Amino acid sequence: MHRKLMVLGSILAVAAPMLGAATTPQTNLSASQIVEKNIAARGGLQAWRAVQTLSEQGKMGAGGNQRATLQVPEPNKEAKAPGQMRRKEEVELPFAMDLERPHRSRFEIKFKGQTAVQVYDGSNGWKLRPFLNRLEVEPYSPEELKLASMESGLGGPLIDYAANGTRIELDGNEKVEDRDCYRLKLTMSDGRTIHDWIDAQSFLEAKIEGQPRKLDGNLHPVEVYYRDYRPVSGIQIPFVLETKVLPVGTTTHGFKDPPVPDERITIEKVVVNPKLDASRFSKPTVTVAANGH
Repeated sequence: MHRKLMVLGSILAVAAPMLGAATTPQTNLSASQIVEKNIAARGGLQAWRAVQTLSEQGKMGAGGNQRATLQVPEPNKEAKAPGQMRRKEEVELPFAMDLERPHRSRFEIKFKGQTAVQVYDGSNGWKLRPFLNRLEVEPYSPEELKLASMESGLGGPLIDYAANGTRIELDGNEKVEDRDCYRLKLTMSDGRTIHDWIDAQSFLEAKIEGQPRKLDGNLHPVEVYYRDYRPVSGIQIPFVLETKVLPVGTTTHGFKDPPVPDERITIEKVVVNPKLDASRFSKPTVTVAANGH
């Protein structure tokens, strides 16, 4: 999957007759065997258990509002159809993310000299959003706390899944971007279910079901695609993540659901087990600039 093009070219002619068999899912594999192969492909269980902290830096695509304009019907006037797509050049914003076991995270994103911050210490969360002229640190809302607590820990939902109270079933085979994949159904300890697609050839995760997103009054399914895996300190890390928000049919006003642009994250640097100060996961502080008086 990650061989150089020259190497691929040299073996393609020999491998071509076997490609069909190589990518056909083995129907005799159980869900637990698929998970074992996935973890082995990602570096192995012991290697992931040894990861206590993880830092990533990169760019996050931000394209502004590229959805169709939803025109709310005015009183006593006939409803109009959605307008034209409001195109805007996508920009890439620098981000940094720190993760620490068991469930701590810090996410920063920079834009026009300002830094937005989200911190979760495993129980409490805080956010600073200067882009919205919110210049004070605010606590997570109850809904944000709930969502943060539901996020998979460092390593994802398959690492030590049984110890975390997760049940896994094989829910069929399905293609993901023309690749044969196993579709796994994960039932979490709190009763939630999500699906995880494992590539039948590489046994790396191809995509996973994300948290539904509420848009225009409707909950939209979310899928996160993992691409460009690279080895870092003995484990495999996807360096490209693409989030797709799926349409649900019609909006609350009866219009056809407008498309949502994909969100792309490109990771440029990964550090395994960096030394992180405890303050990274504490309530952020705001530095007030001097006003000249």
